[in-house]
Amino acid sequence: MINKYSVLIYLATSVVLMIIASFSYPGGSLLDKNSIGFDWSKNFVSNLFAANAINGSENPGRIWAIIGMAFHSVGYGMFFINMSKKIHSRPWDNILKFIGIINIIFIFLIATPLHDLGAISIVFTLFGLFTITVFILKSKLHFLKVFCIICLMTYYCFFFVFSFGYWILAAIMQKVYVISSMLLVLGLEYFTKYEDYIPIKSGEQKILNS
Repeated sequence: MINKYSVLIYLATSVVLMIIASFSYPGGSLLDKNSIGFDWSKNFVSNLFAANAINGSENPGRIWAIIGMAFHSVGYGMFFINMSKKIHSRPWDNILKFIGIINIIFIFLIATPLHDLGAISIVFTLFGLFTITVFILKSKLHFLKVFCIICLMTYYCFFFVFSFGYWILAAIMQKVYVISSMLLVLGLEYFTKYEDYIPIKSGEQKILNS
């Protein structure tokens, strides 16, 4: 059943399930394959989706992580679809709707053997948030302007440290960008409305509307 709290419910459920999965993770991290349990500063979230933990033990938390990712993907998909109804500016509303639909599939793939293909969802999500940020910057939602920029910077910082092989810092930045992204999604979902974007539609964003 879909209601106005659906995005919050799906994302909150995903967080709870991922935490349960982390408590069930046997062990092994980037620094010590014999370590006990899941270390949020030394393990990537993707470790929770593996059939076997880094230390070689069977991973009983995997099922919880996979279900959690399913809720996460639907929550993000619904968010972008809802935002397409607020930012009714062609072709950008259709683009956001497309990102929402495609993310439901691709975000979930991160929890499967097609993880590398699922990682494409990060690009879609980043592009969607960047598009929304352009509109937010032309609105009167000053707090969200700052929040949008901070969130995008956490993504870029993660890509930077990951690309240069700073694995420990990348593992930490992964959690930072995920948390900041979820908070931004909830902020945009529940603290903005269609009227906030009316000035943009009426001419302030001629480049976007052209």
